[in-house]
Amino acid sequence: MHLQKKGVRVLGIAESFASRKTSVLAGVVMRRDRRIDGFRCAAVTVGGVDATDAVLSLYAEMDRRDINAIMLSGCVIAWYNIIDPATVAEKTGLPVVVVTYEDSTGLEEDLAKHFPGDSDRLERYRDLGSREAFSLHTGHTLFLRAFGIDFREAGRLCDIFTLDGKIPEPLRVARLCARGVMHYTQNWR
Repeated sequence: MHLQKKGVRVLGIAESFASRKTSVLAGVVMRRDRRIDGFRCAAVTVGGVDATDAVLSLYAEMDRRDINAIMLSGCVIAWYNIIDPATVAEKTGLPVVVVTYEDSTGLEEDLAKHFPGDSDRLERYRDLGSREAFSLHTGHTLFLRAFGIDFREAGRLCDIFTLDGKIPEPLRVARLCARGVMHYTQNWR
């Protein structure tokens, strides 16, 4: 991937939910020069197992060939609905960077508590592998998982798309969109 090109495009995907049956997943296509030139939404089941399919569906609905990478704001969303980034990378042919913002000891105990006997969910979580810390030019640290891309290049991609703070712009804007859509749909009913 040629990160120096201003036309590099990232599909940033983030979610928003508030103790409902479904969560809103928003995807924003952003160029390196911070222009937004695409947006889609999908729904995922809170506590379900459909997050990977929702991400793949969101990408497919965009019908874009100019996206260079996918950036996910976490891969355990909507109350333990786990996105499989390796599958997303394989099926889209794009590198996937999973971004989280805090260090943790993991979620295995929480998964066992909330989903006793769900060995498939626990295995999906374990398959995600470990996260690595990356220091941004802003002085903040991200925790990354990289699929189909070298860790250092994944970190550079996040750094390029981070203006200030610790949230890369495609993920920040996607999260704002997801919140807006969630708020709108809650008030619609």
